[in-house]
Amino acid sequence: MANTQANPPWNYLDESAQPVGYDVDVANELARRLDIGSVEFVASNFQSFIEGVRADRFDMVISGQTITEERRQQVDFSRPYQLNGVSIFIRPGDGALSSLADLAGRRVGVTAGTTQEQFAQEEITDVDVRTYQNATLSLTDLSRGGVDAVLVSRFLGTYLAEQNGIPVEPTGELLETEINAMTFAKGSPQFKQAVDEAIAAMIEDGTLTEISNRWLGGLDMAAELQALPPEQNR
Repeated sequence: MANTQANPPWNYLDESAQPVGYDVDVANELARRLDIGSVEFVASNFQSFIEGVRADRFDMVISGQTITEERRQQVDFSRPYQLNGVSIFIRPGDGALSSLADLAGRRVGVTAGTTQEQFAQEEITDVDVRTYQNATLSLTDLSRGGVDAVLVSRFLGTYLAEQNGIPVEPTGELLETEINAMTFAKGSPQFKQAVDEAIAAMIEDGTLTEISNRWLGGLDMAAELQALPPEQNR
């Protein structure tokens, strides 16, 4: 199973260099329910996830990938297992940058290969998009003046700023809510059905609530997913 191992609290390495986080706990619970004996976590990045699945380097990606039609052409998605809201992050006191319109002509940092990269290129006029391997690097560069703003999950960005003492903050309203799923090779309907049933059971029996409470500051991810319209929750 592939993940970035660099996006706490979703997935990262602890002091013993072992993968931990929300995605890791979900992956291990999924493996238990599918009667898979052990899980090997492989470090990768958003630029390589799709090709890694297609080249059979990974059996699955559990790393907060957003469902998009372009990706559906290349891989299959599970039903959603988490939601994520994207915000603009700025340096404190730079309140002039609080909306997409304010970012026109500015330098905007994003994690390479994410939907935020495409969003910045398509939704902001004359933007200078700078890509980074992970959100910690982009937020750190923002704090040093390397970019004017960063687009990243509000939850992830706030967590990283607090944990690493990075002087940045979110501003304005959420730009969009992303629906995240697990990805695996196309043409595996039985596997998808088994994965979807396991996720549904984790939502219904409280397991996903317990995992999200542990890692996401008390957020009930099961309740968030249950509130999705039926057509988005499959």
